[in-house]
Amino acid sequence: MKPFLLLSLLTPLLAHDMWIEPVSFAPRVGDIVGMKLRVGQNLLGDPLPRDPALIKEFIVVDSEGRKPLVGRTGADPAGYLRIAAPGLHVVGYSSNASPVDLTAEKFAAYLKEEGLDNIRASGGKVRELFSRCAKSLLNVGAPDAGAGDRKLGFTLELIAERNPYTLQSGEPLPVRLTYLDQPLAGVLITAISRRNPAEKVFARTDKNGRVRLQLRPEGLWMIKAVHMIPAATPSADWQSYWASLTFELGAKK
Repeated sequence: MKPFLLLSLLTPLLAHDMWIEPVSFAPRVGDIVGMKLRVGQNLLGDPLPRDPALIKEFIVVDSEGRKPLVGRTGADPAGYLRIAAPGLHVVGYSSNASPVDLTAEKFAAYLKEEGLDNIRASGGKVRELFSRCAKSLLNVGAPDAGAGDRKLGFTLELIAERNPYTLQSGEPLPVRLTYLDQPLAGVLITAISRRNPAEKVFARTDKNGRVRLQLRPEGLWMIKAVHMIPAATPSADWQSYWASLTFELGAKK
């Protein structure tokens, strides 16, 4: 069995988070930027090579519109982007659903970790389908306060309601969570910094799906959320959606 295939089979059991990590968060016009997919915890992860069977969408939205990211099957980075214009670039990765079987103990532990208080774990094996909805924000040129994050239409989506690269010291970042393009209330939002992953920032979305996060003005950040519903197929008990949003404050140009 190929190493990357073995990794893709094991990581859902060993770690939950998946994020996009560009080779550079502050590229220049004309650069070709590799987009690495990572699976792990606390922003320490293993490569998730490009797998066409998993990819529902792998795209970038910039001032010129919406375009697919090219890449080679089995490769890491999983996709490449040529920077054609200045401004905020929004990279998105949406996956097809994948199955995983969990023991009742592991399922209960991750429900607690992700703040899924409305889900009740039952005894015995739990069959779950999970999908990824990851985004990353790249800043090209001088930050433009008028050019913010863009809604990509993912099933579960985190949207920065202000360009994080324009935040002044001490200003919170407003973030909105949507499910099927509607605001999702009562969901735990977690922000993790690579510089100090133990110092997490938590907030639950209000009735409009919004939170305000006070972040240190430096380093790589991942904001994440999980939403779970009963599965619509008899082959699984639950369907979960995992959203993430990454950006790097103070990234060198």
